[in-house]
Amino acid sequence: MASPDAIDDFVAHVIATNLEDIPAEAIRAAKTFMLDCFGVGLSGGSGPWADEMIALSGQWGQGDDARVWGHGQKLPAPAAALCNAYQIHNAEFDCVHEGAVVHCMTVLLGSAMSVAERQHGKGTAVSGKDLLLAAVLGVDVACHIAVGVSTGLKFFRPGTAGAFAAVTAIGKMLNFDADTLRHAYSTAYGQMCGTMQAHTEGSMLLGMQVGFNARNAVVACDMAAAGLEGPRNILEGPFGYMNLFEGAYDRDVLLGSIGKIWRITEISHKPFPSGRATHGIVDGCLRLQDAHGFTADEVESIVATVPPLIHHLVGRPVETVMSTNYARLCAMYVTAHALRNKGLGVDAYDAGNLTHPENQELARRIQINIDDNPDPNALVPVTMNVTLKNGAVHNVTVDDMYGAPGNPMTHEAHLDKFRNNCAIAPRPIGPVATEALIDQIEDLENLDDVTKLVDLMMPGAG
Repeated sequence: MASPDAIDDFVAHVIATNLEDIPAEAIRAAKTFMLDCFGVGLSGGSGPWADEMIALSGQWGQGDDARVWGHGQKLPAPAAALCNAYQIHNAEFDCVHEGAVVHCMTVLLGSAMSVAERQHGKGTAVSGKDLLLAAVLGVDVACHIAVGVSTGLKFFRPGTAGAFAAVTAIGKMLNFDADTLRHAYSTAYGQMCGTMQAHTEGSMLLGMQVGFNARNAVVACDMAAAGLEGPRNILEGPFGYMNLFEGAYDRDVLLGSIGKIWRITEISHKPFPSGRATHGIVDGCLRLQDAHGFTADEVESIVATVPPLIHHLVGRPVETVMSTNYARLCAMYVTAHALRNKGLGVDAYDAGNLTHPENQELARRIQINIDDNPDPNALVPVTMNVTLKNGAVHNVTVDDMYGAPGNPMTHEAHLDKFRNNCAIAPRPIGPVATEALIDQIEDLENLDDVTKLVDLMMPGAG
């Protein structure tokens, strides 16, 4: 018999699932992407408005529940969740589920780790096993919801669906019963936010929206635990998430794979600090450059043929003066920089690179065309056509972007990314703490208190 609202199915899934039910590949993925997010969150401390957000959060309420990663400022758990989730996302370097179009670990970890620290302060430890189970289930709920959607983005799904992931994780860590978890989802939904206008304009508000939803998830769980009751039909009601925030969905896809497909195994690494929708174009050009040995100066023109979502998200024109946030979402700029430097790092957004005449000139010779892909959420395939000044033409079609499950980063490349992010953090934790974090995550099942992970993310930890 069908449930009156799909939220009941997700509540039942979360309540009934134990760590022993999770396959080894899902546990492996959870460890991989937790470590990735910790590294990205540490380097994200240098992002636009990171310090200002921490300072303002201290003005909005006093408390020492949890710490800001790489900084050490103690804040109430909701405020720490906001700051840490924002740091994870503000460089556009955090992992993503491509089919769901959700940065599904970002809101989750920002919230869950802050609550875990608060629990530690109350004398109750959240273990590594607790965190693993919470993370797998949080991703599962958020991504099953998002892959069921059959319309394009209207709201900023990494924030909105991310709130469901965070509530799931907190609720599982705190052993919520079914009614409390349902009310927590409801109260988070009542606070849900995230406009795509911030993406369209390249505003720094974009990354802050994951922080807002992380904060709101903690608040929602606190309110539900205190007894607040919310509406029941928050997914499929006439004003529920699927109808109001998304527009159309397939219920069979929404619920058909629960307990069969573990969505955390479908997450993609982001090898480049730019919008994931730029990655197929960058990846294709770098593949051609590596195969044929041409330099950026030899390129006459580039034509990328892409699904409609890519053009919508990153097909924006290069501008003479661009903000960091705008440039990260400008496929023409990041591709030009990548070709000139045979890669793309966080230094791509330094003022000298953003205004470099050769970057700008090459970027303006890149054209992005829309293909006839009917899937409004598709990021592949991407076809690249590079014409050189000598008349040579090179083509490639990217079906699996670098970092996707079908074309994954190696374990060593993943660790290199993490170590580099730790090293470029504004307040480095040091190589000893960096390696200790790797070891702790690798052996997470045997960690008695995940607060020890945050200890290692404090400035100068080792």
